[in-house]
Amino acid sequence: MTTHPNLAVISRYAEGGSGLDDATVWSVEVHLEGCPDCRARLAGTATDDTRVLLDRVAAGVAEGITAGPAPVRVRRPWSAVHRRWLVWALVPWLTMTVAVLGCALLLAEVNPELPSLVLLLAPVAPLPGVAVAWSRRADPAWELIAGTPAAGIAMLLRRTLSVLAVVVPALAVAGAGTGISLALVLLPCLAFTAATVALGAVIGVRRAALGLGVVWASAVVVPSVLTLHMPLILRPGSVPAWALATVALAAFAASRSDGFRRLSSHN
Repeated sequence: MTTHPNLAVISRYAEGGSGLDDATVWSVEVHLEGCPDCRARLAGTATDDTRVLLDRVAAGVAEGITAGPAPVRVRRPWSAVHRRWLVWALVPWLTMTVAVLGCALLLAEVNPELPSLVLLLAPVAPLPGVAVAWSRRADPAWELIAGTPAAGIAMLLRRTLSVLAVVVPALAVAGAGTGISLALVLLPCLAFTAATVALGAVIGVRRAALGLGVVWASAVVVPSVLTLHMPLILRPGSVPAWALATVALAAFAASRSDGFRRLSSHN
């Protein structure tokens, strides 16, 4: 717009653009951006109510500038906390694990001739939960969380601890009910958990848990049930070996921590 709009056009524009077409409204707005005189004329056409409203807005803006921004208190939402420590998909798996250990304890009471199923299942009891703890199939936000600085081995260990916080007390109660040494029940459990994490850095946690579970079931659990004899690796003299294996596997898992910082199809 090369000329100033007349007072009638400015008045209509101040009233909301009634009677003006879109092209005229647009040209007036463009002109007002660079013409202080017309902006002053526009201000003079404002009604008393409009002036009062503008004064209130100006006073509020000035007060806000003087006071400065209010301090912001950052609160970590519960969803962010629980996703770092667990996923809801763990609940049915942990429930199933506790139920299976309860059934094993009941079978030991009903048929004492059988080898202790609690002891036979102790090494693989946490594996289903550990497999779900770091799996893209179980956590809808896996890709998002795995790409954050808080992911990796630290997050896997936090979620694994959540699994052990449920499985270990259940094993302790079941072991006490059958009179088995607490160390003989818990050390194989911790050793297989460390082995899953260590092997998971290479082939993925889910595959590691599944592989270790299948190998243990076929090589130890099934033969023990069929022959009614507890294997040597689960007798009291094997406790030092399980303790050494747990420490060694945990150290190896720590050395392969970089394997959990990359997104891959293995997880």
